[in-house]
Amino acid sequence: MTTAHRLAAEELYLGYGEREVITGLNLPVPPGKITAIVGANACGKSTLLRSMSRLLAPRGGQVILDGASVHSMPAKELARTLGLLPQSPIAPEGITVADLVGRGRHPHQGIFSRWSSTDGDAVAAALEATNTVDLAERAIDELSGGQRQRVWIAMVLAQQTDLLLLDEPTTFLDVSHQVEVLDLLVDLNESRGTTIVMVLHDLNMAARYADHLVAIAEGNVLIAGEPDEVLTVRTVREVFGLESTIITDPTCGRPLMLPLGRHRVNGASA
Repeated sequence: MTTAHRLAAEELYLGYGEREVITGLNLPVPPGKITAIVGANACGKSTLLRSMSRLLAPRGGQVILDGASVHSMPAKELARTLGLLPQSPIAPEGITVADLVGRGRHPHQGIFSRWSSTDGDAVAAALEATNTVDLAERAIDELSGGQRQRVWIAMVLAQQTDLLLLDEPTTFLDVSHQVEVLDLLVDLNESRGTTIVMVLHDLNMAARYADHLVAIAEGNVLIAGEPDEVLTVRTVREVFGLESTIITDPTCGRPLMLPLGRHRVNGASA
């Protein structure tokens, strides 16, 4: 690891029971950038994110944050630096939106600390940013899947860390809200310099919004770099077993992947 990278996985081995999922993976995270991790189902994307946030202990190797192993850091200290949105978060029964978002402020409070105006401002800003202000007094149980996802994102934003790990942040969202959330992450990155690492299923959204793209296959990094370098016909074939063609997205100049199925392809080839 070089000193330029605050967060990095070094020779990481991860698994569950007898099954090894990640094998000797090295991944330095570019600081101040948006990194998107892509790959086929069950390739280890979420497992990697869990270990980087210290929810899963490695079998070998380590995750380094600011020169120290995340697994040796006090939980509250880590939570003031690194925020995580897991793939399937669970809320306490009956909790309201405002209370859940407010839990993002816990790492900043001591044992005897009271709720402050700084905490209130952080929660209000997070609700505003995720367009959930009107939901503040409603119970999480009453919300749609898309509304819940935006509330969870608001809680992570209220934590006000300069590193964010997001596992499928656009899950349950329609395309309009997907774009809204990803635009919000770009705003955070550009205005605050927040380093963001997110797992995405949608290759084209990943290529459009990420500065740094990481493709994982067979438990390791197949290729990492700028979207133009990573999103290629060869990468799509090796990672997903899918033939495709790549064009330039006319809206943003980034690569755009067009899958080639057995039908409706008009003779196109890879």
